[in-house]
Amino acid sequence: MKTIRAGALTLFVFGFAGWVYIALIAIVHPETLSMGLTHFAPWPREDTFGMICFAVSFLSFFVWNMVKENA
Repeated sequence: MKTIRAGALTLFVFGFAGWVYIALIAIVHPETLSMGLTHFAPWPREDTFGMICFAVSFLSFFVWNMVKENA
């Protein structure tokens, strides 16, 4: 259970950070959202990466709360 909880918290933090990064890009440079996230490959695009990060963040936070130990 500790491993699942630690993994879920890690995924939540990094997923949320990725989503915040894309949200800030959407505010500052919205014209780049349809571009690829990296110049090495056309996929994923920045907007797709933001949606994936949001979903990972949401689901991992849910898992983290479900396996939370009662104090």
